Amino acid sequence: MSGRPPLRAAAAGTTIAILAIVVLAADQFSKQLAIQSLDPGRTVPVVGDALQWHLVYNPGAAFSLGEGVTWVFTLAMALVASAIVWLTITRIRSRLWAVVLGLLLGGVLGNLVDRVFREPGFAVGHVVDFILTPWMWFWTTPAIYNVADIFIVSMMISVALLTLVGIRFDGSREKDRAVAEGAHPDDEGADAGRHA
Repeated sequence: MSGRPPLRAAAAGTTIAILAIVVLAADQFSKQLAIQSLDPGRTVPVVGDALQWHLVYNPGAAFSLGEGVTWVFTLAMALVASAIVWLTITRIRSRLWAVVLGLLLGGVLGNLVDRVFREPGFAVGHVVDFILTPWMWFWTTPAIYNVADIFIVSMMISVALLTLVGIRFDGSREKDRAVAEGAHPDDEGADAGRHA
């Protein structure tokens, strides 16, 4: 276990808020640039076929799935954002978790802003996607996404990794806590044996 003390609630909250604002700003700025610079549906090569700009307005989730139930994705993103805020207030004291959840929150808010404020209307707005990497799915289905999506996917992977290695929200590790807690029952058992 690290010798560094856990973050205070205010420090964790500040870290998460700053990172979320930075990602949200970067996402919305890049989308505005794409809207001003690109024609919808027209592909612009950036690095050959590996990286291209291709502006689309996505009413659904990944690969435009669920186009008829846009409001469901709006609700899901609002719930995720609310869960992160609740965890920030009540449990997050780990620097790693603060960074990961701050970046994740920024990504979620980036797409949530599109859903809430973009056409065709409140809660059913279309998300601005413009980064095209055809190779990502072995040229079977074009992957078109945005900056927010990059942070959402990469931070969800990070959440899974932090969980797998056993880092808790307070910064302690599962194995360290298990060893510390495991010592007490053994001591009590030994004492009981001696008393018996």
